[in-house]
Amino acid sequence: MSDEFNFQEFKAAERLPTPSGTALAIMQLVQRDDADVLKLTELVKLDPALTARILSFANSAAFGARRPIANIHDAVVMMGVQSVRNFALSLSLVGGHSNGRCPEFDYRLYWAQALAKAVAMAAITSRERTIAPDEAFTLGLLSDIGKLALASAWSDLYGGCLKSSQAGNLLHLERECFAVDHQELTLLLLQDWGLPAIFVDGLKLSFTSDSNETSRAHRLAEQLAFAEQIARHCVADETDRVTLMPALQQQAQHHSDDVSTIDAFLAEVEDQWRQWGQQINIDTEVRWPAMNQANKEVIASLENTAQSDLPGLDIMLVDDDPILLARLSKQLTAVGHRVVTCRDAETALKQLLEQLPDLLITDWHMKPMDGVALCKILRQSVFGKNLYVIMLTAAETEDELVEAFDAGIDDYVIKPVSLRILLARIRAGQRLVKLQRELEKEKQDIERFSAELSVANRRLVTMANTDILTGLPNRRYALTRLEQEWATALRYRRPLSVLMLDLDFFKSINDTLGHDVGDAVLAHAAKIMKAAARATDIVCRFGGEEFLVVATNTEGATAVLLGERIRKALETHQPEGLVLKRPVTVSVGVAGSVGDKPGCQALVTLADQALYKVKTSTRNAVQLAPL
Repeated sequence: MSDEFNFQEFKAAERLPTPSGTALAIMQLVQRDDADVLKLTELVKLDPALTARILSFANSAAFGARRPIANIHDAVVMMGVQSVRNFALSLSLVGGHSNGRCPEFDYRLYWAQALAKAVAMAAITSRERTIAPDEAFTLGLLSDIGKLALASAWSDLYGGCLKSSQAGNLLHLERECFAVDHQELTLLLLQDWGLPAIFVDGLKLSFTSDSNETSRAHRLAEQLAFAEQIARHCVADETDRVTLMPALQQQAQHHSDDVSTIDAFLAEVEDQWRQWGQQINIDTEVRWPAMNQANKEVIASLENTAQSDLPGLDIMLVDDDPILLARLSKQLTAVGHRVVTCRDAETALKQLLEQLPDLLITDWHMKPMDGVALCKILRQSVFGKNLYVIMLTAAETEDELVEAFDAGIDDYVIKPVSLRILLARIRAGQRLVKLQRELEKEKQDIERFSAELSVANRRLVTMANTDILTGLPNRRYALTRLEQEWATALRYRRPLSVLMLDLDFFKSINDTLGHDVGDAVLAHAAKIMKAAARATDIVCRFGGEEFLVVATNTEGATAVLLGERIRKALETHQPEGLVLKRPVTVSVGVAGSVGDKPGCQALVTLADQALYKVKTSTRNAVQLAPL
């Protein structure tokens, strides 16, 4: 449950998805009091890629500009400061987390589907406005960011969840392993990044609600669900698309007329999806079956390598003699190595930057850069300091060999090359690579053990702070969290309200129908209260039939409306399958702060007093305590 999840600890984890570069600078600027459009425009101009993407979106059909937008200032003015901030945040996350360390997590497919959902949301909201299309684009792109966060922060543990998951149980496995699931984590991240509350409320409802209400948040939730189906259609193969189409056609009937012509609408979304994929380097050709097969091939390759006593290596072979390159490449491939060849040191250096091999075999005398110069550059870099290097040379003098070893080579082979000698030198490299891999595995095992220990500790904390019957936080957690929220409210001069709730005539249920029925009523009431509360409200079981709600950033009058919504929801949704003498209702006492008054503990006392007045009069009502 997200209320007990240690989000601050999660934020401190390495490889957590975070904005960077220009996006981070924009977010910091927007938080300042002196932020304005001119300063934001100048900051955006520092990033040509972001500038181009903002201009592209401002001129897109989804945004609906009446005239072409030719400069970034006009685009920023039209989109608005907050929209540019959210847009930069989302694109920064795409650029910084297109791959990662969790092999079971399909990064290409994740981003392809996220982009499809973003484009679909922009297209839907351009026709039926709930939020601006540029904001909808951001929400669609980040609506499943919790999965990426878990894969980034705990790659090994999350990989195990993904391998063990079956249809419909991934959320349960995540909660068991991390004390939070990816849906709850997505909501926490969006809140932490300061995205609008309507984003969080709408996304939360898209995860859980089956209500027929017609609020803006519920409409946004329906749009998100529709966009999710469109995104699945985009990344499905032709066979699966046929299967998905009936549900899409049914959903389309609940949207505007031009969306209801689903074939044309899907074609438009898919065309924009591919265009955006080219702009921000997301592969829109990826499909579910192809990717699953690719993953199987990668896993099989890793298993075969692990069965070998000495692992086959990724070798880069650099020489300006094409005949020698062809011969050695063929011979080394035949004994189980994977070989990449380069004709000069400059090309080799570029490829080394993109993908570092296990071992480098390079000739000495090449032009314009020779093998010694290449080795010196590698040893001065972070990525090349541990690379095993074998030099091919005709030199045999002491001075020349000392020069080569001083440059950083690990071994050498005299030309003309003897394959037997070269393979013997490579075996020394294989043993070293094997030791490095074993050390890395031990390091990962230690990290995994530490992560599992941390998860176990979080579970114990969760158990200590959770009411077993209702699944809500218990009294201990409620009082601790109230003190934390009170300190935050004082620091940022925000209001804070407390609601005390008590089920009416509950004792008679236990006395006449038994404690089993009473427990069922308590669990039902807790579920209704949690559903009726807002995403930011903290709903706790305070003891017996009493509940407490901490309403952050909420003054007393608004808290009364919240209490009335909870009261009405409980009155409307009675427990099914139970024969009760009277409907289940709740009495609510509310107390709100003004400045630093009346104080943290006094809030609870005032709310309890207001509750007592309701209990001694009409019951099933909401009472605000006077200050």
